Amino acid sequence: RTIEMLELVGIANSEGVYKMYPHELSGGQLQRVCIARAVACKPEIILFDEAISSLDAHTQVQVMDLLRELKDRLGLTYIFITHDLSVVKHISDEILVMYLGTMVKYGPTEEVYGHPAHPYTQGLLSAVPVADPDYEKTHHRIPMEGEVPSPIAPKPGCRFCGRCPRATEQCRTQTPAPKDLSGGHFAACHHLD
Repeated sequence: RTIEMLELVGIANSEGVYKMYPHELSGGQLQRVCIARAVACKPEIILFDEAISSLDAHTQVQVMDLLRELKDRLGLTYIFITHDLSVVKHISDEILVMYLGTMVKYGPTEEVYGHPAHPYTQGLLSAVPVADPDYEKTHHRIPMEGEVPSPIAPKPGCRFCGRCPRATEQCRTQTPAPKDLSGGHFAACHHLD
């Protein structure tokens, strides 16, 4: 079963990895072994927490391709926790953006990217690098200024209020409820554009 799982994630016996210790494996091989361990118990859902953040760009692409293949082949559902929105775009059907433990944006991937609506989501998306020098020259990044509030003792109102360029008195006193922007596409902000 172990050999079957390693072959499933693209680790062939010709590489000699079956007899290697973890410290002898590359970062990409280690991630593949972790994925094989997770898939071996035949789950319906796998939770990934910053699963590829420590890998180089080439290895990230390989692991993401593997995850997409396994998702389709085995009928898996992933919950993918990451700060890298470029990764999220390529693996997710739906995205939930959180700020200090509170949902600020939720919806199908195309909607979240096409209509970010919430200022925090807009800032995150503006920070995603694009491998196009002409685009990068003209692209406007939205800075995340202001002080990050305490996650232990949050103030009343919107948690993003202290960093939001749209903040008003209403934001400081009332927590915004998620608003349905279109079937299944939500944002929690008093002042949506």
